[in-house]
Amino acid sequence: MNETVATSAARDTPKSQRTRARILDCAMRLFAEIGYAAATNPRIAEEAQLTRGAMLYHFPTREALVDAAVRHIQAARLAALTSAATQAPPGADVADHAIDAYWAALQSPPFLAFAELEAAARFDPDVRERIAAAQSEFDRAQVGESFSRLASAGAGARFQASRDLARFLLEGLSRANLTYDRDERVETLLAVIKRITHTLNRKGPQQDLWPE
Repeated sequence: MNETVATSAARDTPKSQRTRARILDCAMRLFAEIGYAAATNPRIAEEAQLTRGAMLYHFPTREALVDAAVRHIQAARLAALTSAATQAPPGADVADHAIDAYWAALQSPPFLAFAELEAAARFDPDVRERIAAAQSEFDRAQVGESFSRLASAGAGARFQASRDLARFLLEGLSRANLTYDRDERVETLLAVIKRITHTLNRKGPQQDLWPE
């Protein structure tokens, strides 16, 4: 067995896999809580309760950590989307459930962490390159089978517009700086987004977008 294969095998032991998972969970949480730039490799190692040497053993460079973290965060986002698609309460309106579920997901660590990576990517071409495939994959999954089962009962340009509009309004709202009456304004805007979705999907009796 050559040295490269031996090193790879050592890193694939159950203990090593648990350590890597702990590092990546810490990276995801810190990206979400303090931002990409502040979540340095040494800070992540500290949070994971690892020595610098142990951190370097698993992720010798920032690039190696970011590559693994993007995959880790992406898997968590897709798992949340799939779970939401299968957990609608009995009798719930599927479009309303989709909007509520996605809004809740946007407040969770995987989505907050990826949003921080996207913000960093604006000025960091290396980060931009490393998240590009994940962005494309999620875009297809989000408007594809899983979310389609949630957000609408049809296919075609109008139904995709319904899903896209709901998605991007929710993502924009999640990043908005609402400085007063936040809960009331969010509640009103979520109601409007639901009405927009119903109108585009031609579900229910509502024809007006304003909730009153």
